[in-house]
Amino acid sequence: MEIPVMVAVGLVAALFIKTCLLQVFSIPTGSMENTLRVGDRVAVNKLAPLFGWEPEDGEPVVFRDPGGWLPPQADSGNPVSEAVGSTLSFVGLLPPKDDNYLVKRVIATAGQSVRCHGSTLTVDGRVVREPYLHVGDDSCSGLDFGPVTVPAGHVWVEGDHRSDSADSRYHRDGPGGGAVPVSDVVGPASAVVWPLGHLDWFGWTGR
Repeated sequence: MEIPVMVAVGLVAALFIKTCLLQVFSIPTGSMENTLRVGDRVAVNKLAPLFGWEPEDGEPVVFRDPGGWLPPQADSGNPVSEAVGSTLSFVGLLPPKDDNYLVKRVIATAGQSVRCHGSTLTVDGRVVREPYLHVGDDSCSGLDFGPVTVPAGHVWVEGDHRSDSADSRYHRDGPGGGAVPVSDVVGPASAVVWPLGHLDWFGWTGR
C-alpha cells in the first residue's frame, strides 16, 4: 500500500505546485532563440500575479494564444498515450496538453507607443537596446511598423529571434492591434528547468 499512497501524495503535491506556484511549458519553435531553445522546458511563476505582478518591458512571459497565433493541435491518435499525457499535464508534470501557449518578450505595455524603423526599435521615442537578440538579427529584421499605441490592459510582445517570430508585429489586423491581453498572460518565465545542459534562471519575475 505504501507505493500507491506515495504516488497519490506526489500527484497531489505536483497539482498544488502547478496550480499555485510553478507550471512547466514547452518551447516548440525557435522564436525565442537563443534565450530559449526548441525543446526547452520553462517554469513559469504563477504566484507572482497573485501578489500584484504585472508584465513589464523586457520580461519574457508565457501567455495563452489570444486567437489565431497558433495552428490547430493534432491528436496523437493513441488513446492510451493521450489519456496518460492528459493526466500528467493536468497535475503539471508535463506541459499543458492543449499546448496553446506562447513565450515572447514584453516590449511595451499599456499606453506606450512602439515603433520600428530600419534597425531601430523605440518605445515612447526612446531607443530600446536589445542584447538578447539572436545573432544576425536586428530589432526590426526587415519589418518596419508604427508608431503603435498599446491599448489598456494589453502588452506588445516580440520574440528574441526577431526574424523567426510571428509575434505582435504580424497580428496588427487582429484584436488589440497585435497586442496581447494581460488577462491571457500566465506569468513570467522564471527558469529553464530542462534539459540539464541549458538550465537557466531569469529570476522570480523573469528579469
